[in-house]
Amino acid sequence: MGSKLIAAAIATAAVWPAPSVRAEQFINVLTGGTSGVYYPLGVAIGEIYSAKLPDVRVQVQATKASVENLILLQQGRGELAFAMGDSLKAAWDGDEEAGFKGRLDRLRIVGAIYPNYIQVVATADSNIKTLADLRGKRLSVGAPKSGTELNSRAILAAAGLGYKDIGKVEFLPFAESVELMKNRQLDATLQSAGLGVASLKDLSASIDIHLVSVPKEVVDKIGPPFVPVKIPANTYSGQDKDVPTAAVANYLVTSSAVSDDLAYQMTRLIFENLPELAKAHAAGKEIRLETAATGNLIPLHPGAVRYYKEKGLLK
Repeated sequence: MGSKLIAAAIATAAVWPAPSVRAEQFINVLTGGTSGVYYPLGVAIGEIYSAKLPDVRVQVQATKASVENLILLQQGRGELAFAMGDSLKAAWDGDEEAGFKGRLDRLRIVGAIYPNYIQVVATADSNIKTLADLRGKRLSVGAPKSGTELNSRAILAAAGLGYKDIGKVEFLPFAESVELMKNRQLDATLQSAGLGVASLKDLSASIDIHLVSVPKEVVDKIGPPFVPVKIPANTYSGQDKDVPTAAVANYLVTSSAVSDDLAYQMTRLIFENLPELAKAHAAGKEIRLETAATGNLIPLHPGAVRYYKEKGLLK
């Protein structure tokens, strides 16, 4: 009798398929250097996803920022990335000079976030008052293959300068640039970031600095996606006046390989938890749902489109 029951059980198991096992989902959030703005905001997003998406494994990765992030997305090595608008357009177009060997056609936008301000900061004793004064000086232009470095090229070119005109060009992340300035090994740094970036707050608290103006005529020469803006007075220690400069929008970007449902959840959780991003960094206070689906340089992900339609932002 027992052997018959066992045989019956085996036969039943053979007829009924095993329950389907859902493949584990991953979200790798690609950010930037740890002393920039992308990283703390990315950590905050990672914490939101970990708390609200229990079936998804979340990781936050420090990177060289925009250009590297977009290449990693195209390669399937990330699901969400921070990137500047000019880098995103260059990636979509396959601009080899900007660091893209071919067109990155898998990129899709999740949403526009806060603007990056071009912040050119010199030590007070360097006597750098204008962009022209950078000629022959020691300047850090950002990490290689970063959005900041692309911004540096654009700003210098519009001001009639090139790397050949600079006394010494360093390709360094924000924190390393600041340390060299503190030690008088660098005269200036160009950092493209949200207002109040930690590296420049640290620098202004340590030594006397001068914020170098990027005049409107220089910004207009570059054109979109750059726009003229002002760094408000008292953003950094010792800065008692508004400083004209340029800004370019930042985006959260994903890949066409990410499912519509996961992209929808990623988008929804970001914009339903904006107070958490504002706590993570001051730049988070500038992220608005109302402008998230505007000014897109490449297609939105269908999952993001679904969310924006639910919110009445898209028809």
